Amino acid sequence: MLIFGTKGQNAILSVEHYCCDRPNPILQILYLAIIGGMYFIIIKSSFRYIPGYYLSEVHRYTAFIAVIVGVGLFVLTSFSDPGTVKADNVSAYLSAYPYDNIIFMEKQCSTCKITRPARSKHCSICDRCVARFDHHCGWMNNCIGEKNTRYFMAFLLWHFVLCLYGTVVLALILCGQLKDHKVIYILTAYYGVEDSLYSLFPHVVQWLLISYNTQILVMVFLAVVSLLLAGFFGYHACLCLTNTTTNETFKWKDYISWKKRLNEAKASSAALKGDTFADENVSGREKPPQKRHALFCCTRQKVGEKVGEVIAKKNMYDRGVLRNVFEIIIPFSARRSFLFRKSD
Repeated sequence: MLIFGTKGQNAILSVEHYCCDRPNPILQILYLAIIGGMYFIIIKSSFRYIPGYYLSEVHRYTAFIAVIVGVGLFVLTSFSDPGTVKADNVSAYLSAYPYDNIIFMEKQCSTCKITRPARSKHCSICDRCVARFDHHCGWMNNCIGEKNTRYFMAFLLWHFVLCLYGTVVLALILCGQLKDHKVIYILTAYYGVEDSLYSLFPHVVQWLLISYNTQILVMVFLAVVSLLLAGFFGYHACLCLTNTTTNETFKWKDYISWKKRLNEAKASSAALKGDTFADENVSGREKPPQKRHALFCCTRQKVGEKVGEVIAKKNMYDRGVLRNVFEIIIPFSARRSFLFRKSD
């Protein structure tokens, strides 16, 4: 800051504000560049080997279709309404999502000037209240909420399959090249390498790295991305099966942490009162310090156990796996009953 002065500081803050505090297409452009770049590299480096020993020509067309479907899901998720809460539909959302009075209580959105339904949140980046708010996704430049969670889940699942498909196809191309060039036969017959996996593996890897380094780099990249997508999809799938959102996960974590601290304070207070009461009833002699400490710990433990029983995640929105999944596939706002509530 001292080097660039006030103008430099203001410029950095402006860039930070644009990238982090307002909608921007930077990550959307990056996604399109990645998927377009990977597809272009695969076409230039690997399509010449299709058809091959293990692959038919159909994979030229299925790869194109798979990429188009992936981009379509990306566009659908990016530009779909996440479930914006407005004055004309707030009453319907209030009926669809009742307050649990634990992590959601009736309050008004100070920005939108409407009653905020349970499970909703005002997104500071999009500047709107979103029903069943999960999170704001920078890659989509959009919130993930009640209406577009299904598209987001389809996007994650499809891209996991897409990356896995690309990894397998490239692996089969490399295996086909090993067959076509009779690499294993040459290594064993002419170079005297033992016909075992342990002996052949380093020589085969060396040959592949020299001859097909581009395919190997792309294959490793796709494999790593597929693992990341699998983990991310698995996490959100668990949330959907229990009808919980990412936002609610953090709310429950904060609530349970606060409740534990409160219970510990109550236990300490009750133990101190019990210790004081015991001291007042001791006549003529002083209670040994170790006994007083034991009484304090015992009392605190008993009170803590009693109060700690109420610390539990009671998710009233969890209606069972089938109904939870159905709510994701066909959200409340897409049902006829919601439209009748909205008209009322």
